[in-house]
Amino acid sequence: MTWNDTESEQFKELAALVERALPSPQLSGPDVPIDEVDFIATKEHRRFTEFADAVRRAHYIGLCYGPPGVGKTLSARRYAHWREVEPFLRGSRARDGEGQDRHDWHTLLYTPTVSATPRLIDKELTGMSMTFGTLRAPDPYDRRTFTGLHALTPFAELLTVDEADRLKTAGLEQLRDHYDRSRLGMILIGIPGIEKRLARYPQLYSRIGFVHEYRPLSADELTFVLQRHWAALGLPLSADDFTDLEAIAAVHRITTGNFRLLQRLFAQINRILEINDLHTITKEVVETARESLVIGSL
Repeated sequence: MTWNDTESEQFKELAALVERALPSPQLSGPDVPIDEVDFIATKEHRRFTEFADAVRRAHYIGLCYGPPGVGKTLSARRYAHWREVEPFLRGSRARDGEGQDRHDWHTLLYTPTVSATPRLIDKELTGMSMTFGTLRAPDPYDRRTFTGLHALTPFAELLTVDEADRLKTAGLEQLRDHYDRSRLGMILIGIPGIEKRLARYPQLYSRIGFVHEYRPLSADELTFVLQRHWAALGLPLSADDFTDLEAIAAVHRITTGNFRLLQRLFAQINRILEINDLHTITKEVVETARESLVIGSL
């Protein structure tokens, strides 16, 4: 197969776009979502924080659900200070943690694999919690750090399980066993429908004390976020400019307030502006950017 010059140029442009979209190691690290580098505290994030605080204080199981891409995982990572905690748990930083304030480290964030078995979940949670205990304990040989099998260290106050939809009945039972033995709060995060699925397991569902629906950005919040995106491109955004209002309306219609889709859309908008040497985001630019995306039902 041979490429003509036009196809070759298009491939180079796409490769450059992907390279720019990758997180810089100096800013985000290898395991940090790029969205977390420039985190925006939305109303939904504040609602999630209040929800997580309530679950942590009451030692209940909380259920958080919402459409993919609205920011559930980012909020969970932010609440757990996971950008600072995770490198220590993986052993990629020195244990002395110079310059790190651990007083606010109270939450473990766990994402099971698609093929996670109860045995693997038990092993990973126990290992994670014991490492976390050595980080938080004033004395690394504090007996409270090593609480035995099927229990989480007392230095953790909350366990957040992301992608809980992946777990089958046996995996959910393993989490319930950890919850009963550890006496800490637990949050299960999933997509809409998980609340109906869990209702079929009365032993687990009866322990759920709080339910939180994570919703997409509202119209006002979307406008606020768009101001940040316009500013990042070095462009002004005016409520008195009809062209800007048209572009905002087009973005709102395409993304419906979905945070992840908004990030993808603006990556394409930035590409189109550079290719065509444009300095204004118009409705036509937004529509052209949308044609480069694969968007399912949100």
